[in-house]
Formats: sequence, C-alpha cells, structure tokens
Amino acid sequence: VEERTELYKAERDRADRLNFMLLPRPVVKSLKETGLVEPELFEEVTIYFSDIVGFTTLCKYSTPMEVVDMLNDIYKNFDHILDHHDVYKVETIGDAYMVVSGLPKRNGNRHAVDISMMALDILSFMGSFELRHLPGLPVWIRIGIHSGPCAAGVVGIKMPRYCLFGDTVNTASRMESTGLPLRIHVNGSTINILKRTDCQFQCEVRGETYLK
Repeated sequence: VEERTELYKAERDRADRLNFMLLPRPVVKSLKETGLVEPELFEEVTIYFSDIVGFTTLCKYSTPMEVVDMLNDIYKNFDHILDHHDVYKVETIGDAYMVVSGLPKRNGNRHAVDISMMALDILSFMGSFELRHLPGLPVWIRIGIHSGPCAAGVVGIKMPRYCLFGDTVNTASRMESTGLPLRIHVNGSTINILKRTDCQFQCEVRGETYLK
C-alpha cells in the first residue's frame, strides 16, 4: 500500500509539473482546488508577437530536422529571456512566438514596460544569433506590440490551453505582420502607457500604418 501511495504521489507531482509548464500557476491552482477556471476579462494587458522574416525560404534550404533545431535554438533562448521579466508565454505556432504581460496576474501598468524590455532583450539576442547549419546567414525577426483589454480562459480538456481572445490579440498580431525586420513595432496605446511609467524608451514615429 505504501509503495502504491508513493507511486501515486510521484505521478501526481509529475502531472503538476507538466501542468505548470502548460498553464499559468494560478490557473493550475484553481483547477486543482475547484476543478474549473472561470474566463476572465482583463482591462489592460500588453501582447507581444514575433516571427522569423523569410521563414518559408529558410525552410527550403533546410532539412526538417534542421528547421526543428533552428526553432529550438531560438526558442530556448527566448524562454530564458522571459524568465527575467514578468511575462507569460502563451504559445508558439511554427515561427510565431506570443507573449503577454498583465495576466493572469495583474501588474498595474508595468505590463507595457516588461514586454518592451523583453522585446529589446530578444532583439539584442537575435543580433548575434547564428544558424548552426547555415553559418553566416543572418536571421531577422519582426516584433509587434499592442496594449488593451483582453479575455482569457482555459480551453479544452485532454490538453487544456490558456488562450487569449479579443481585438487586442488581433491588433498585436497585425502590428507584427506590418512591422519591419529587426524593429519593434509599437502601437500608440502601448506608448501612452509607457509615458505613465518612470521608464524612458526611445521611440521613432513611423506614421500611419494600415492594419488589415
């Protein structure tokens, strides 16, 4: 009986560790205690999107395993950078990388600062990143940032995911897709929040940009 109990505890701890990797800690805690997580509306968060410029072309000159190694090399370093900021990685889809700050734990207006600082760190890393299978070939990314309201909740049962919904998500994605290589494309909403903080960022006005 004691052996079965120890095995059960070990398996439960393993499941908890996996859940903590897939879902935010407060969400896992709520799931364990009540069995459910109510969707929640957050009045103001900042969302980050990035993708690799010319990813499809890169894939043409790479084997499938080289593509996996490339993304793993990049994302491992991105994940390490995230550890130094109050942010949550929402998901990666292919070469797209999505991060949010301000949920599920609210942090005042620091969400814009944390995402901006994280984006600068990521851009700095990419400036020195080199592909193992194509040394000397620069890898560029586009970054888009937008702030606004957002709904969040757990979707699914077998492999539950913490998903974000709303126009803020769509706008952040479009800020990325209309951005320039090796630049951080920031919306006016984020700039206005940054102005209310004690942090100073150098920004360049790009002018009006059409978002589809």
